Amino acid sequence: MTAPEYPPAPWTGPAESTRAPENAPPPHSAYTGGPGLADRPAPPPSQGNPQQWPAPEASSSGAGRQSYAPEQSRPRQPIAPPPGPQIPGPHQQWQQHPGPQQQAPGPAPAQYNPAAPQWQQQPQQQGGAPGWQQQGGVPARPQGGPPPQQWQQNPAQFGAGGSVPSLEDVAVRRAKKTSGQGWRKVVHHASGGRINPGMSAEERRLQELVARIRQPVRGDYRIAVLSLKGGVGKTTTTIGLGSTFASVRGDRVIAVDANPDFGTLSQRVPLQTRSTVRDLLLDPAIERYSDVRRHTSQATSRLEVLASERDPAASEAFNEDEYRAVARILQRFYNIILTDCGTGLMHSAMAGVLQLAHSLVLISPTAIDGAQSASATLDWLSLHGYHHLVQNAVVVINSPRDGTPNIDVQQLRQYFLSRCRAVHMIPFDPHMSEGAEIDLLRLEKQTKRAYVELAATVADDFTQSYRPHPGG
Repeated sequence: MTAPEYPPAPWTGPAESTRAPENAPPPHSAYTGGPGLADRPAPPPSQGNPQQWPAPEASSSGAGRQSYAPEQSRPRQPIAPPPGPQIPGPHQQWQQHPGPQQQAPGPAPAQYNPAAPQWQQQPQQQGGAPGWQQQGGVPARPQGGPPPQQWQQNPAQFGAGGSVPSLEDVAVRRAKKTSGQGWRKVVHHASGGRINPGMSAEERRLQELVARIRQPVRGDYRIAVLSLKGGVGKTTTTIGLGSTFASVRGDRVIAVDANPDFGTLSQRVPLQTRSTVRDLLLDPAIERYSDVRRHTSQATSRLEVLASERDPAASEAFNEDEYRAVARILQRFYNIILTDCGTGLMHSAMAGVLQLAHSLVLISPTAIDGAQSASATLDWLSLHGYHHLVQNAVVVINSPRDGTPNIDVQQLRQYFLSRCRAVHMIPFDPHMSEGAEIDLLRLEKQTKRAYVELAATVADDFTQSYRPHPGG
């Protein structure tokens, strides 16, 4: 068998033989002197453009033999893609790949994301690394992308409108509050907590009143409770209002008995000490709250009471200067100070009470003579320079006796409402009329609700920038 004929090579000089040796390459590789183009493995994309591949070195089969090199004037061209939109496949070879030092012009190549049904163009970042993309509100990380820490370090790129996300925008689903009374409580308990009808309108209203009572107080707030007529419920109103404040709020509340005629305020709470306002003034070591607490008695509602002097001669000598000294001590340790005033407006201590008071609670009974005394009190205050207390006063129409009153309570309410800030009705309660210790838990439901509304109305003045009397 003879060797195949090869085309003659251009003459470059004398050759040892014009016949091809027996170990000559096959015909399909005659232009390269080695394996054919189809047998050569495809270069990886990182090796650059196929047009820039270096020509293979010529190989010789013996000394003095001249090998045949490929034609340099006709470089191989890549096969152009067919016209029309093309979806690049994962093994497409015709696309030009930039080299390590090159950057492909135009937009970055599209990549397929299996988590999304559409193609997405991936932005090119510095250094050639693909960036993050927003897919359905969830940042997706493509293959070969940066680690998740890069998104955490640059949150401004991915917030809405370029803003930095905030924890205040995170929605929280709060549990519905349960009802504490009525059929709503029974249904919630019987279902094992699976059915929660929520609170009733009455319970939501009560929560609003409690929020008003708990308004913060700047410094101390002083309330004067007075009436010119005795036996109308002035002392019981002081205990009821003070106990409501003390039980709902978390700060300290105290009631001071400033009645010079042997006041009975201390008899409405459990007696824990025999000290009086006089003992507090004579104590030389008042530096802490515990020093004052030694002279007060505390009710079950946390209301503290400072008793008046039990000696009639000594109590009559309790004057304006001594009341001011007591007020200076108490305002250092208490946030709300109530004063149970006497029936007279002309004794010395009353001048100090009115000048230091921020608010006034005036008691009127459901009787025509008691209403006339309350109206006369407002007239006297307006004529003696306490018009600011009259305008800010809260009138309490108290029912000290059971039964239907003999006067039109609504007309009486409209009269006082035309002169004062608010008017409240306190119904008759058997526990209040006992004249003994008062416990809020033993009051009737409507009575407790009335005191809560009264306390909320008084507390509405806590946030006002109130200017005391010039003499205060």
